[in-house]
Amino acid sequence: MSEDDPSPLPEKRSWLDRLSHAFSGEPETREDLVEILRDARSNRIIEGDTLRMLEGALAVSSMTVADVMVPRAQMVSLPGQAPLLDLMRAVVESGHSRFPVHGEDRDEVLGILLAKDLLRGIVADNAIGDVRELLRPAVLVPESKRLDMLLREFRSQRQHMAIVVDEHGGVAGLVTIEDVLEEIVGEIDDEHDDETPAGGAIAAQEDGRYVVPALMPIPDFNARFDARLPDDEFDTLGGLVTAGIGHLPEPGELLRVGRFEFTVIEADQRRLRTLGVTLHAQE
Repeated sequence: MSEDDPSPLPEKRSWLDRLSHAFSGEPETREDLVEILRDARSNRIIEGDTLRMLEGALAVSSMTVADVMVPRAQMVSLPGQAPLLDLMRAVVESGHSRFPVHGEDRDEVLGILLAKDLLRGIVADNAIGDVRELLRPAVLVPESKRLDMLLREFRSQRQHMAIVVDEHGGVAGLVTIEDVLEEIVGEIDDEHDDETPAGGAIAAQEDGRYVVPALMPIPDFNARFDARLPDDEFDTLGGLVTAGIGHLPEPGELLRVGRFEFTVIEADQRRLRTLGVTLHAQE
């Protein structure tokens, strides 16, 4: 070909074009698709963050509400019969924006209270006398509901929170749209957060303390430490510690149970995440 008729430069393809080309093998299973995505990452067709989000989106379709919900023992709920000032204090202390409100029985969910609604109701000229006037309807979902379906309903109904009920109709926990989205985009950790044990494992520290995930089942903890912590009322260590302290604890708070001293290491505005465990001599 002559210099007067140079070959055209290859057109620069977008990452989406290249990804479509990578899918030409027509994967037949989810595992095949994940393998193709990982190959695309290896070939620098997509970035690592993109791969993680795509894998998270695929995982959500096979997960249920029970996999991500905040357990009942770690919920911050408000009693409907409490004075408004007490409710306001609880709202401020928790830092949440939405709260389940219950009757005398915690399984009797009256509705959802938004912090902004409570504030408006108190400062209005004709201040409300009963928090029930401010409640919004509660969305109830079963533990078995698929996360992708829940996310679709959250978006279509413009909801941010749902109460999770068990097979007997009792409250099992709550789930928020943030819980679902974190499974796709990952958690955003505070720069001062302590490192969480990888894979939910128990991590031994140089000072003799152990670091454990708050969602560790109590039977697993008992088996590991030859302990006899009660598991008839609470399923996880986080639930046991929250109930023992009497409120959703903040980092640094302690609870002594027998020969075990639990220290809250990491917690957000909705749940405990990591606990420190110190073993003392049997008294």
